[in-house]
Amino acid sequence: MRRLLLALPLLWLPSGAMAQDREETPSTCLAIAKRAGVRYASLDAPYRLAARERGEVRITYVHHATYLIESGEGIRVATDYAGFAGEGRVPDVVTMNKAHSTHYTEFPDPGIATVLRGWNPAGGPAQHNVTVGDVLIRNVPTDINRFGTFEADGNSIFIFEVAGLCIGHLGHLHHQLTEDDYAAIGRLDVLMVPVDGSWTMSQKGMGEIAARLHSSVVLPMHRFRTPIERFLEQIPDFVVDRRAEDSLTLSARTLPKAPTVILLSGV
Repeated sequence: MRRLLLALPLLWLPSGAMAQDREETPSTCLAIAKRAGVRYASLDAPYRLAARERGEVRITYVHHATYLIESGEGIRVATDYAGFAGEGRVPDVVTMNKAHSTHYTEFPDPGIATVLRGWNPAGGPAQHNVTVGDVLIRNVPTDINRFGTFEADGNSIFIFEVAGLCIGHLGHLHHQLTEDDYAAIGRLDVLMVPVDGSWTMSQKGMGEIAARLHSSVVLPMHRFRTPIERFLEQIPDFVVDRRAEDSLTLSARTLPKAPTVILLSGV
């Protein structure tokens, strides 16, 4: 049974703490979606204008399912961290999922102040709502099929709210999302989606999720083996932007007007 995490309030914790208790400050991405009268999807220009002075975010495709998100204040967040987050200093925050060892590590670098696991070692769903510098991080639990064994709440969709943008990472998603899942996710401007078509969901299933969320920017990951063109065929109305660089810089003002799949260089 899928569990719904409703609009979780913001939590301010010391570095390295795991979020369990909460204070009353709402998620901007959920609040704006609610105010607009929608339960999901990107929002048009009037809602972006309110965030246009909030700066930029740099996103780098490291490898596999790891993206490095760098905020205006210099906070570095690595997704599905398995021990490597690219060049430069260690991230301030890492998120992990445990479907396979390529998405987590039992021995994160001790210099990482905040480690957020997409599963709860004590059982039940992980519940995170953490602010580190100018980045808010929250999660929506999903289920996994780990080596043939079904496991409830073994994965998390992590959502990063930074520079007025809502950035979602689907992790190692194994099933279609429910209406409650979409409501808990809220608006996503940037969607990081696995497109392998075998280890996670089919490309058709992932394409349906990408089309439903209608994010301004879609960043594929988990790109090995299966040609990415099979995923692109599922969302023919999206613009495709192939780049030689492994990084891009985004702001609320520079989001593309039409939903766009951006293929950064990398493996």
